[in-house]
Amino acid sequence: MAGPAEGDRRPMRVDLVSIFPDMFEGVLAVSIPGRARKAGLIEWFSHDLRRYTHDRHNSVDDRPFGGGPGMVMMCQPIYDAVLDIESQDDRPAARLLMSPQGERLDQPLVDGLANESRLLILAGHYEGVDERVIEHLGFRELSIGDYVLSGGELPAMLVIDAIARLLPGALGHEQSAAEDSFAERTGPDGLPHRLLDCPHYTRPREWMGMPVPEVLTRGDHGAVDRWRHEQMIERTRARRPDLLGDTPDNTTNDDETNESEHNEPRAQARGQNHE
Repeated sequence: MAGPAEGDRRPMRVDLVSIFPDMFEGVLAVSIPGRARKAGLIEWFSHDLRRYTHDRHNSVDDRPFGGGPGMVMMCQPIYDAVLDIESQDDRPAARLLMSPQGERLDQPLVDGLANESRLLILAGHYEGVDERVIEHLGFRELSIGDYVLSGGELPAMLVIDAIARLLPGALGHEQSAAEDSFAERTGPDGLPHRLLDCPHYTRPREWMGMPVPEVLTRGDHGAVDRWRHEQMIERTRARRPDLLGDTPDNTTNDDETNESEHNEPRAQARGQNHE
C-alpha cells in the first residue's frame, strides 16, 4: 500500500469518478465523514466522467461485443479521467472499482484502506466496465455484498464512511473504533478474533419492565469489562460463528466426532443445541 508519506500531514484524498457526481456531497458532508473533513483529516472530490467523453452525446457506454442486454462502460473516458485526476495531486492513488464481482469489503480491508494517503474510486454502472481498462489501470475491485445496486455511488460512500471513522481524531473518543463490532479482541480460545460488539444500555434504568443488567450499574469497571467481553463472545458465537472459526467441520474435536458415530441420539441433541 502507498500509505501516507513520512511527515506528510495533508488530509487523506479521495477522488470519486461517477456519471452522477452530485450524489456524494449530501451524504458525506454530515456526521462522521463531515466532521473528519472539517478537522482536516480527509477530503474528497467528485468528478463527472462525462467530462472526459469525445462525442456530442457525452457517451460513456456502448453495446457489448457478443450481444446481450445492457450497456458496458467504455475504456477511453475512464482512462482519460484517471490520468487527468491523478495529475492533480503528487500522491499516487490506490485505484478502486466498486463492483459486485469484487472482493468482499470487511473490516480488515477497511483498516488497510485507511492507511492509504489517496484513493481513486470509480463507481461502476450498467452491465459493467470494459475489462481491458480494469486490467490496464490495475483497478482493485470491491464489493459490499452479494447483491446488485443501480450503481457504485452508494458503495463508494459506504467505503468513505467506514474509512473516515478510523482516522485519528474523527471520533469523539479515541477508543470508539477499537470497541466496535469486528475490532480485534481475544476470543474464547485465547487467540485474536474480530468479535461482534456487546449489548448497550442507557437511561432509564428500567423500561417496559426490562431492567439494565445489574453488573452495569454497580460501578465495578473490571466486572463491566469482563461482562462485556463475555457478551461479545456469546453474541458472536450465536450470530456469526464464522468469525470464531466455528463451522460444522471444526466445532467438535476428534473424540467427540468418534463418539457421535456410536451415539447418534447424543449427536443429534448437540446439533439441536447449536441451532
